Amino acid sequence: MNTQLFTLALLEILLSMVITVVIIFVSYKMLKKLFFKKEELGGSNLAFTVFTSGIVLSIGIILSEILPSITNVIRLSLNQNEAIDLMTIAKYSGMYLFIGFVMAIFINGSVFFLFSILTKGINEFKEIQQNNLSVSLIVVATLISITLIAKDSIALLISSLIPYPEVTNYL
Repeated sequence: MNTQLFTLALLEILLSMVITVVIIFVSYKMLKKLFFKKEELGGSNLAFTVFTSGIVLSIGIILSEILPSITNVIRLSLNQNEAIDLMTIAKYSGMYLFIGFVMAIFINGSVFFLFSILTKGINEFKEIQQNNLSVSLIVVATLISITLIAKDSIALLISSLIPYPEVTNYL
């Protein structure tokens, strides 16, 4: 058994779970504080629950593209002759998560803006607060669709920032 690979896999699992739970929790609290102060997930507003689920799924999709880049930095630190210190790993990880969080906010904001432009006369947040499930489902479907389309570009952006070792070009 390769103990270094086993330890790395356990570290990746633990890191993924902790980071994902923290970011989704913070995102939920921000959403609730900014837009839906009176709504509760356990309440009777199914539209709010569907809407919140869509945002959590969107964030999860984006994080699924970012976490492999964080583990690549950790793998590089273990495989390079020059040691990469823990502070450098934390710096890159924080930068990747910050970019992912900003991208999630940007995608979610863009979807709301786009949907507002396309549906003049409908206030989506008010409709969701009034338990309008159809509006919530359309907003969530649009959000997930745009997230799925943009996720590969986000992954490419993040992977371009990975500190790969310098390789000499002999050509």
